[in-house]
Amino acid sequence: GRTYSEQHFTPLAGINQGNVNQLGLSWFADFNIPRGQESAPIVVDGVIYVTTAWSNIRAFNAQTGESQWEFDVQVPGEWGVRACCDVVNRGAAVWNGKVYVGTIDGRLLAVDAETGVQVWATDTLVTRDISYSITGAPRVVKGKVIIGNAGAEYGVRGYVSAYDAETGALEWRFFTVPGDPALGFESNTMAMAAETWNGEWWKLGGGGTVWDSMAY
Repeated sequence: GRTYSEQHFTPLAGINQGNVNQLGLSWFADFNIPRGQESAPIVVDGVIYVTTAWSNIRAFNAQTGESQWEFDVQVPGEWGVRACCDVVNRGAAVWNGKVYVGTIDGRLLAVDAETGVQVWATDTLVTRDISYSITGAPRVVKGKVIIGNAGAEYGVRGYVSAYDAETGALEWRFFTVPGDPALGFESNTMAMAAETWNGEWWKLGGGGTVWDSMAY
């Protein structure tokens, strides 16, 4: 989005109404995974960073299309059943020499932007017993990598987490809906939210550790 306000507006003036009809194909590159592709590429210092299906990362020379590196995050194939709408990935974040990506099996990774070598990885899931996943692109704000999760179609309890961009250490987590009142609330916000909910609190997951609520 170019800026924190996500306006997607560039001040560059090299392409305009007078010459836009001169645009044409310069190069192309094939992805090696014939599955859903939904990533928004990012260009930083002459390199295009793009994720593919299964959350893998690729880097291309923006001028020539030459592949700079590829990183396979090695998502277990069986995890695909937990994604409602194919094993897509919406993109990476690039900041301070690192590429950040959330994986379909719930990990957050930092990869060296120049070499494609993994710097750190962390498990973002509160449980691996139910159908959590990540398909969205991370955001980096003030030295923290912000990431949510997917799985609402399967009734998971959503949350947003922030991790230290240099180390991957968890900084904070905010749940988007209240949990089971009998287990207590993580914050005053969740306690207030619970007062607005009705219906049955019900148990999710084979391990009995995750709770959610439904309002009818």
